[in-house]
Amino acid sequence: MKRLNSYIKLWIIPFLCLSCSEDKNSKKEIPDEGSVNFILIYTDDHGYSDLSCQGVKTDIRTPNIDKLAEKGIRMESGYTTAPQCVPSRGGIITGRFQAKFGLEDNSSDLAGFNQQVTIAERLHEAGYVTGMAGKWHLGPTDEIFNHGFEYVFYKNSNANGKTNFNFYGEKIPWSTEQTGLYHIDACTEAACAFIRKQKDNPFFFYLAYRAPHVPLDATEKYLSRFPGEMPERRRKALAMISAVDDGVGAILKTLEENGIHKKTLIFFIGDNGAPLKILKLDEPGNGAGWDGSLNDPLNGEKGTLIEGGMRTPFLVSWDGTLPAGVVYKNPVSSLDFAATASAMAGLPHDKSLDGVNLIPYLTGEIEQPPHEKLCWRWISQSAIRMGDWKLLRGGDREYLYHLATDVEEKNNLILQNPEKAAQLKKELMDWCSELQPPGLQIRDMAETWNDYFDFYLEGIPYKGQTNLKKIQ
Repeated sequence: MKRLNSYIKLWIIPFLCLSCSEDKNSKKEIPDEGSVNFILIYTDDHGYSDLSCQGVKTDIRTPNIDKLAEKGIRMESGYTTAPQCVPSRGGIITGRFQAKFGLEDNSSDLAGFNQQVTIAERLHEAGYVTGMAGKWHLGPTDEIFNHGFEYVFYKNSNANGKTNFNFYGEKIPWSTEQTGLYHIDACTEAACAFIRKQKDNPFFFYLAYRAPHVPLDATEKYLSRFPGEMPERRRKALAMISAVDDGVGAILKTLEENGIHKKTLIFFIGDNGAPLKILKLDEPGNGAGWDGSLNDPLNGEKGTLIEGGMRTPFLVSWDGTLPAGVVYKNPVSSLDFAATASAMAGLPHDKSLDGVNLIPYLTGEIEQPPHEKLCWRWISQSAIRMGDWKLLRGGDREYLYHLATDVEEKNNLILQNPEKAAQLKKELMDWCSELQPPGLQIRDMAETWNDYFDFYLEGIPYKGQTNLKKIQ
């Protein structure tokens, strides 16, 4: 039934094409619809600071990812849909805000997600070859095929994964993966093999690196790139991100060697902000806790709708089509990937998609911001951004920030601007009424989240005590 509904949505609806016009400044032609390849690179618990092209930290080195920014566009305000893995992945892969189908958090039932039409399904039915490598986290591994992916290389740790294609890009029986490679390197090899094999076909590849998410398992090859005094968890995070960077370099080289770099649109996005656990403890071992990544200059962390929880690294690159070396300041959403890919593949416009096709905005054909507003709800927290204003709620707490002048969310302006706060709250309430279940929150604030709000937004010292080493 899901497949039939997908067919009806994609092909019975009258076919609406995207106008292929020229940007008045760059004069670059957009390639014909359906001839564009799509690569979505999704990193894991990756803090806003941690690409060198962000210009925030000097210890991070990502020369290959920087090339994406040099040849494309870096989003200054690129947002994911949740500060947690499962809901953010459900949002980006469907192009719909996940709480509209009941996928609120990591513990949510997946029944609603399983009824959605993913961007992989949309593209596959439009004639695209679809593949993925890395982390899934949206149900049993064997069910990935049910969501539109034809080629699957599932691997998110150094344990054996599962795959139905080899490093020649050839189909094999669905079986245990035993490459013996570091999981980030293995996922890169799978992506490059897929690209080489499908170079003559339109394709979509979803590359979901489990990095720098814990356990911090970088190999010596990458650890040795970051000598000197620093917290060990920071060194391991930098090393894992460096492995991802090598992977991006290999993919860019493969695209160019096969002559398809100018017909391939690449999105690079983090799934949510870094978990700092407030104290950023440099604990021994590779288990739960701070993952070594950083969110500076943003406030907050994973598990909050404070900027550091859901504003992440976000790049869009399309060599020869998009302007090069641009920093785009208007807010964009991870939901925009599916809408953009759908439009550029020539698919009928589907109003159920919550994102927008970013291409005419990024080329300058449309000068207005892509979104009038962006909204979020995650368990007991909700937020809305309209222009430079952001209203944030956590339980009964409410905060109003002007992000253009206070990106760190240090100055709550709600008492000085009650009318603005009321306007934003009304917009947020109306939007939340469409969620499943409706409402500004579905549960009370947990103690951890109250601690986060106390520390990051109220300036209250964290009550946790420890003698372990921490980074300031």
